[in-house]
Amino acid sequence: MTSIDFSHKAVEMIDVVKKFGDFVANDRISLTVHRGEVHALLGENGAGKTTLMNCLYGLYHPTEGTIRINGEPVRISDPNVAIRHGIGMVHQHFKLVEPFTVAENIVLGREPVRFMGILDMAEARRRVGELSSRYGLSVDPQARIEDLSVGSQQRVEILKALYRGAEILILDEPTAVLTPAEIKELIGIIRNLTKEGKSIIIITHKLHEIKQVADYCTIIRRGVFIDRVAVDAVSEHDLAAKMVGREVSFSVPKTEAEPGRVALSVRDLAVKDNRGIFAVDGLSLDLHYGEILGIAGVDGNGQSQLVEALMGLRPAAAGRIMLGERDITSASPREIIGDHMSAIHEDRQKRGLVLEFDVAENLILETYRRPPFSRCGVLSHQEIYRFGEHCIDTFDIRPQQATLTAKSLSGGNQQKVIIAREVSNNPDVLIASQPTRGLDVGAIEYVHQALVEQRDSGKAVLLISFELDEILTVADRIAVIFEGRIIGLLDASEADENRVGLLMAGGGP
Repeated sequence: MTSIDFSHKAVEMIDVVKKFGDFVANDRISLTVHRGEVHALLGENGAGKTTLMNCLYGLYHPTEGTIRINGEPVRISDPNVAIRHGIGMVHQHFKLVEPFTVAENIVLGREPVRFMGILDMAEARRRVGELSSRYGLSVDPQARIEDLSVGSQQRVEILKALYRGAEILILDEPTAVLTPAEIKELIGIIRNLTKEGKSIIIITHKLHEIKQVADYCTIIRRGVFIDRVAVDAVSEHDLAAKMVGREVSFSVPKTEAEPGRVALSVRDLAVKDNRGIFAVDGLSLDLHYGEILGIAGVDGNGQSQLVEALMGLRPAAAGRIMLGERDITSASPREIIGDHMSAIHEDRQKRGLVLEFDVAENLILETYRRPPFSRCGVLSHQEIYRFGEHCIDTFDIRPQQATLTAKSLSGGNQQKVIIAREVSNNPDVLIASQPTRGLDVGAIEYVHQALVEQRDSGKAVLLISFELDEILTVADRIAVIFEGRIIGLLDASEADENRVGLLMAGGGP
């Protein structure tokens, strides 16, 4: 338990209601956070957690209710007002200008200037470097955002909020893209911030992290307040049951794999990143029908470029990719999908969805040219929306409206749309890259079960995850990637966290 000042209420949200038309996202939710407290906000995907925090940060205006900051009633009309009240927010989906550098993004709106108002970028880089060292969030101030990994972009978002000196910091799924070592560092940063009297509100689905770092937890379900608990007084199973309203299994029931012939073969693959540097360098692997092959590794070791090359989104500089008997090294994404290989990409907004399209349209992005969705080049909207409603019901996508745009969904429900599409396509080979990122424990349970069902039906599954627990639990074999190569291959029954972790750090087998 951190040093909480219970006499000082940093944040009070009282009977907050937020409606979007007839849909009630938040239904009289109350939340209190004291100075120096780490408060977790827990709920299923689409429960209204981010909506509630967007009301606090001024992105939304509450339909009803009261907000008090440091005991004073406030009306937060926009994020600039929130920042003036000492509130900062790190969003789950990044708010960065991709062509700008790290330093330019962090100081944007608060740029250091010299005489006559001339922008002083040398000073900006110095300040960013100093801030980066102070909080242990290593980034290159001169690197462009578009060239950074997802994990590095997340660190920039955190630094951007800290640069503005927030006393109340909202972190929306801050660890979803961080490595275990980075998560440990972030937990240390959070503890240091609370020692300085800052208040932290953290939205996360990772129950063990709530147990590690949070003092209190507010649970909401389908937009309604369920409970407020002292974290050290409850177990992870208690939190999970309160969140989803039922008992949740943390294990993945599955029989032993019965692998068949090779479904996907990669030999000496080399792939360059956007800077022209080899991110994948001599990688080889074989994926068999009837198995889940997990690729474990720290973010930034070529996982993203590997998936892009496999799906025809990035050219291979060398090597060969065989899908069964067919060479797909230079094939287009459409040809690869037509050959029954699909992918759940790690960046759902860039690679997985067309945000302006509605849910039903996103669900048929890869199959719209086929019956029953299209006949003689004419789309059948009736069939498209019938299929959309079926997927929404089967995969519990919320809100349950096929006509809503993808951008209006929570991050977890956007992920469900992608998973619903790729699994419904019934591919022979499914590549699942960070498939459970941002999902609640109930949805994670469902995704893991779906991957095992794909395997049991004779399909081949390539699982790429930064979550070592997920790899150890779901995979049948584990390949460890380091600096763009597979440096170890283990049977999951013989693997443990220490052995795989050593390989992930570049150690010997």
